[in-house]
Amino acid sequence: MAADTKKGSGGNNQLLMTLLKGRTLIVLAILFVFFSLAAPNFFNVDSLLSVAKHVALYGILAIGMTYVIITGGIDLSVGAVVGFCGMLAGGFLQEGLTLPMFGVTIYMSVPVVVLVTLVIGVLLGVVNGLIITKLGVTPFIATLGTMYVWRGFANIRSNGATFNDIAGKAGLGNTGFSFFSSSVFGIVPMGVVILVIFAVIAGLVLNKTAFGWHVLAIGGNTNAARLSGIKVDKSLIIVYAISGLCSAMVGIITTSQLMAAHPATGNSWEMNAIAASVLGGTSMAGGVGTIIGTIEGAFVIGVINDGMTMMGVTEFWQQVIRGLVIIVAVVIDQVQRNIQARMALQARNESKNEEKAAATA
Repeated sequence: MAADTKKGSGGNNQLLMTLLKGRTLIVLAILFVFFSLAAPNFFNVDSLLSVAKHVALYGILAIGMTYVIITGGIDLSVGAVVGFCGMLAGGFLQEGLTLPMFGVTIYMSVPVVVLVTLVIGVLLGVVNGLIITKLGVTPFIATLGTMYVWRGFANIRSNGATFNDIAGKAGLGNTGFSFFSSSVFGIVPMGVVILVIFAVIAGLVLNKTAFGWHVLAIGGNTNAARLSGIKVDKSLIIVYAISGLCSAMVGIITTSQLMAAHPATGNSWEMNAIAASVLGGTSMAGGVGTIIGTIEGAFVIGVINDGMTMMGVTEFWQQVIRGLVIIVAVVIDQVQRNIQARMALQARNESKNEEKAAATA
């Protein structure tokens, strides 16, 4: 009877674990059904394309956040980097780059603007990584501080104004920024294509390279990783640089979609990135996470946000619901880790019992 009870308990745990691992897809299916009934316009081409555009932004941002959270860290500055990099790109296109010492203004082509903006995003991430690794500041405090710094610089760049003339001029050779908001293969938004590219590369790096294994090892046990020869500080700096790169890319895409750059762009988007990552199975304790899970989480966040907007839910209540989503996601993550720990303990006990039984026989 005791053995049957244990088997039953183990079976229940296995079933619960299966449901928890598939929770994102289950929630996504429920949301699609709910919003299809509650918001009549939700399930049409235009609405779904709008959701796809937002999912692309949240997904790219969450890819960088996933790397950070896997290491046991957090990056609260990603939304501010989106705004700052968007302002840089918009400023380069509208005003050019003025060099007072030479009395000239340089107008860069769109590829150069994009490259410079991405490099700056990487450097902002490196700054976060250096503060954390070299100054010993915890990731939460370090990125909270730089969040305000980057947001301040975004406002300083234009004194709080908007760059609204970023289409460029043919004579200056800086036209074509709308490429990042265009559609390919008929109706697929360019942002979605970029998301797929980022996701494939990030997934391969995480699962198939030594660097990816180092990231997972650092999140699992930083001291053990260091003792095993992993260059923890270097890896962490690269991880935050990846987060900065993803944020800069989102700033470019968003600015292209709006064809304007505003310093408040990306405000609070770090919450969407964290929620998407955790909903997708990335553990806040570190050491666990997948890129495909994060993309699924980004779909959940995008569907929730757009669905509530179509239902006429006010932004205030949307903030409440987004906060609850993050809390629920963290609680579920904790439940899953507790069940995994119990299952591991039960497996060890059963193994010991089998060894004792074999020795007795």
